[in-house]
Amino acid sequence: MSNGVETAVLTRNSALLFNPAFAGVTSAWLTPGFWGEGVRAVATGGRGGAWFITAPQGEFVLREYLRGGLVARLSRASYLFTGFRRTRSLREFRLLQRLREQGLPVPEPVAALATRKGLLTYGAAILLRRITEAVPLPESPSLLEPSLWESVGRVLGRFHAVGLDHVDLNCDNLLHASDGIWLIDFDRCRLRAPARRWQQANLARLRRSVAKRCGRLSRSQQDALWAALLSGYREAQ
Repeated sequence: MSNGVETAVLTRNSALLFNPAFAGVTSAWLTPGFWGEGVRAVATGGRGGAWFITAPQGEFVLREYLRGGLVARLSRASYLFTGFRRTRSLREFRLLQRLREQGLPVPEPVAALATRKGLLTYGAAILLRRITEAVPLPESPSLLEPSLWESVGRVLGRFHAVGLDHVDLNCDNLLHASDGIWLIDFDRCRLRAPARRWQQANLARLRRSVAKRCGRLSRSQQDALWAALLSGYREAQ
């Protein structure tokens, strides 16, 4: 079943969405073992469960949905099943499609899979086209340049203008590439009516991440660069 933006393959126990621009996609694409020697674990950010993939079809990132915190002790990779449409992988795939339709710098979704593990739980994974030669913000060689932070602010302003509430806005989810700033990892994120309260909560979370991940910068440097970010942010509003 295809609507031009996505193709859906549904069974009793699984749901696979994939981008029709990619030929031959199967659920096996959502497992690291399928890619043989062309797969390596991602070392930066997240909770593990992510891999870079080099294949004839392109450069991809595969991410398994994993829990963090205390709940991970009970169930690391399982979630409560309330219907395939509500699964985290399918929702993220569709959100990315909507954001790309609005010209925003997000990864291109390739496929998303949700598989029931029993009566009440499911596991999930998502496959994305990799943003090549991109590095997390703290690793950018331009980290000390105010123009970089102004660009980050402008990008965040664009996302907030369309109502994107990024619930895990941190330095590692902002990538710097030769063509600009990209935002990644949209698990549990959503579009909502723009409002100062949640937008400021996003920015406050990022500010805490800057203090933690950019610790090699002095406090005065962090403050000056954050001011540049806010200037770019206001410019985009």
